[in-house]
Amino acid sequence: MRLTTTCLLSVLLAAVATPSTATAQAPSTAVDPIDAKVIAWRRDLHQHPELSNREFRTSKLVSEHLRRLGLQPRTLGGTGVVAILKGSRPGPRIALRADMDALPVTEQVELPFASKVTAQYNGETVGVMHACGHDAHTAILMGVAEQLVAMRKELPGEVMFVFQPAEEGAPQGETGGARRLLAEGLFAEFKPEAMFGLHVNSLVPAGDIGWRAGPFMAAADSFKIVVTGRGSHGARPWLGADPILAAADIVVTAQSIVSRRMDLAQQPAVLTFGALRGGNRANIIPDSAELIGTIRSFDPKMRQQLFDELARVVSHVAAAHDTRAELIVPDGDSYPSVVNAPALLERSLPALQRAAGADHVYEIPKSTGAEDFALYGQVVPALFVYVGSTAPGIDPAKAPGNHSPRYALDERALQVGRRALLGMALDYLNTPPVGQ
Repeated sequence: MRLTTTCLLSVLLAAVATPSTATAQAPSTAVDPIDAKVIAWRRDLHQHPELSNREFRTSKLVSEHLRRLGLQPRTLGGTGVVAILKGSRPGPRIALRADMDALPVTEQVELPFASKVTAQYNGETVGVMHACGHDAHTAILMGVAEQLVAMRKELPGEVMFVFQPAEEGAPQGETGGARRLLAEGLFAEFKPEAMFGLHVNSLVPAGDIGWRAGPFMAAADSFKIVVTGRGSHGARPWLGADPILAAADIVVTAQSIVSRRMDLAQQPAVLTFGALRGGNRANIIPDSAELIGTIRSFDPKMRQQLFDELARVVSHVAAAHDTRAELIVPDGDSYPSVVNAPALLERSLPALQRAAGADHVYEIPKSTGAEDFALYGQVVPALFVYVGSTAPGIDPAKAPGNHSPRYALDERALQVGRRALLGMALDYLNTPPVGQ
């Protein structure tokens, strides 16, 4: 059994102490010196966002910070940054992860540090914004790294810091994110016993933390359907086979897959079409049309059933319109469900409650959003939680959500997130599992 020293215990209590009785139900409003740094880093990153696999400035900023702390960061996955902190005593190995990339979104939030950045994306000039909050994740982990390094002399075990690029998906024709890091040997020489991550979320009020054991976030699969018909003049449609009409019928008929063929008493499921493309003139029926969409699921068997049913709809509906259709599922563009290890969550709940106050930490419903953090969870036990980011007085259900050009993070999330991630790490490093 590992026991903390008096020195380490005092540092731990100072860093993640339970709020006083008078403020036990809400996070502390006091600004710790490390929180001031985290805020400054987050604002800098927010003003200088970078798209997936293009996080060059961000990667340099993180690497320089880790070197100043005395660590030896290495580049992995193109622009990813990984560093390992070795404590002074034997202990477990853990990993902490933050994602760094921004989105092709033009910011519509009035901030002194709002993004004015533009970049090329799919051949177009687009605005770039940290519309999902990865700037917060990166800044939080930079702060946690600094705190853990300061505890090095009393720290048991080892901590891997993973600053991951391209969580939002690599550009077309490229690989990236967690999949690329793992393929390039992230855990080849350092396999952690547990991995922790968090995500700021507009659906949770700032100051709160949401958790869920087991399946937490959905598996995500992209698909494309190419419908091939016979083009003709729009005035004489009977001379052709209309792929646009067939594609539209596929969209409508496919809605019955979830509503009529899936056992939703087991797990929820989503099938969404995001685009229908075909033709370029009002009076020309084209030879082909294309659909793209996404499937979200939580159960592997239901996930397979969704694709089997979609393939059946695509084939039969296309044939009914005298057209042909092909269902294409791109390689490397799918993510499994984020599954939180129940034992790891139970072990980490006290740290989350210290970070936000017991009444501000609670179980939340499953999320149909997706995260490539799920890939780490297929290799090691993992825990992922939501940190609230919507300001008091605003209904989270009506607040601009993650990925919106109006997404606005309340910076209370930075302190709560920093305390939560630090607390989970310290509790795991210093507390043996139940039964040991």
